[in-house]
Amino acid sequence: MKLKLRRHIEEIMPLSDDEFDLIASYFNPQQISKGKFIFRMGDKVPYTYFVVSGLLKLIYGDQSGKEHILSFAMEDWWETDYYAFYQKGWATMSLKCLEDTQVLHISLEDYHSLCASFPRIEHFFLQKATSGHIASQQRILSLLGSSAEERYAILLQRYPSLMQRVSKSQLAAYLGVSRETLSRLHS
Repeated sequence: MKLKLRRHIEEIMPLSDDEFDLIASYFNPQQISKGKFIFRMGDKVPYTYFVVSGLLKLIYGDQSGKEHILSFAMEDWWETDYYAFYQKGWATMSLKCLEDTQVLHISLEDYHSLCASFPRIEHFFLQKATSGHIASQQRILSLLGSSAEERYAILLQRYPSLMQRVSKSQLAAYLGVSRETLSRLHS
């Protein structure tokens, strides 16, 4: 499991075996079954998660009970409720497994300790945070300024494998359209 983390980090920066052994010592493996929550709205969020295998969805439930999918996280992605994780607060979202999933997780304290012990890793985390921030801004702009057809085309272009892994209702919730609208777009 940790070898996937090494390959992931080495896409940005090379590592010696000793450096990787130090980094890996801060991460713990966890397996979660399909349909289970890693955390729910209102829980504490002690970890950020690197997806080794499987698929997660980050969801926000509004006052009316409607589920809004903020993101899907598949292999080589990082996911958590970042506000709750960094502020040591309560989750405002829930993270659920859509498939049997293997993750490596790290606590905030271990994250800070790792960065203090191995300052070069901060560059890696900065690159990942920047990429995630850019993707979030693009998603927000897409939701604000693109038609349903355009959002669907963007999804197909960026994440073609997601189409086979996620139900039409979940894709519709992610795109902010009804299932019927998605069916029209898909045909």
